[in-house]
Amino acid sequence: MKSFGVGIIGCGNISAAYLKLAPMFKAINLVAVADLNMEAALARADEFSVRADTIETLLAADDIDIVINLTIPSAHFSVTKQILEAGKHAYSEKPYVLTLEEGEALRALAAEKGLRVGSAPDTFLGGAHQLARAAIDESAVGESAVGDIIGGTCHVMSRGMEAWHPNPDFFFQPGGGPVLDLGPYYVTNLVQLIGPVKSVSAMASASFKTRTIGIGPREGETVPVDTPTNIHAVLEFHNGALVTLGASWDVCAHRHENMELYGSAGSIYLPDPNFFGGEVLQAGQEGEAKKIGSRDHPFAVTNETDGQGIDRANYRCAGLADMAAAIATGRPHRCSLELATHVVEVMTAILKSAKERKWVDMVTTCERPAALTPDQARELLV
Repeated sequence: MKSFGVGIIGCGNISAAYLKLAPMFKAINLVAVADLNMEAALARADEFSVRADTIETLLAADDIDIVINLTIPSAHFSVTKQILEAGKHAYSEKPYVLTLEEGEALRALAAEKGLRVGSAPDTFLGGAHQLARAAIDESAVGESAVGDIIGGTCHVMSRGMEAWHPNPDFFFQPGGGPVLDLGPYYVTNLVQLIGPVKSVSAMASASFKTRTIGIGPREGETVPVDTPTNIHAVLEFHNGALVTLGASWDVCAHRHENMELYGSAGSIYLPDPNFFGGEVLQAGQEGEAKKIGSRDHPFAVTNETDGQGIDRANYRCAGLADMAAAIATGRPHRCSLELATHVVEVMTAILKSAKERKWVDMVTTCERPAALTPDQARELLV
């Protein structure tokens, strides 16, 4: 399989995960990093033995085919546009863009240039979520304890980002908030499991006017809150399913599951779609929840321990590697521009619905990304 040279623009916290995990995958070779702050680029380059470029040099480099956009959300559109105009394929962190109009503009530019655009999250390619996908897909062709998905609930709720992030300002400004920051994991997973969204309705509020930073050199400093931080929405899918989404940074504690889907014959309980792995449970009409087997999916295998001492399966770069392999073979990639654009529309429609206090119908749609079988996942790995 052809290996594509990869560069990174944006050397903040998330860049370390990409640099650490990229060597696990066949089709990508991460060779350079760049940042507006050259000191940040030099530090990452030294840490991971790659080249530090200016942004302009990286975009002009002959040994780079794909550029990963790891800038702050408000810069995602302009930087991805720069990447495409430089003749490179682009892969962006989430949220892909902040408006549907920006997404459509990048779609047109990518088509004009004959280039691919992909976007995180790729956690839906994880072993747990692909296991749930297989259970749902198999219910459509045979007997199952799930049946057709008719409803569900999702909850991503906490007290916010200021406790652990040393510079949380952008989380609480337009373009931030729990829907645009964490919603991509949940909405993307719902679309890959159920299909595209037809319409949404929501209500939202911001319970606190300021947040106090709890870590780092700015500890004790307050930052203003200028975007909703407590959102409750209902998503109507084209297949008829209705799913409730609660997304809040105003909650000290709760006992909701991350994601539950209710079928015509039973229910399925999924782990946090922010992560690749975890336990998947299935319950029939008798109500007893039983663990579904692993299917030996490589993206379910734990490979690191997080800051809370929890073993995690982390395969960030899987979506990027899948895009590179798709470019090489001429097939569609799973973390596609169409999927990312639809998810952005769903999230911004949730905020619009809450602001205008009315239902909002989607104007975009997308295909469900192809399932990733254990064998296909193994093909992406070194």
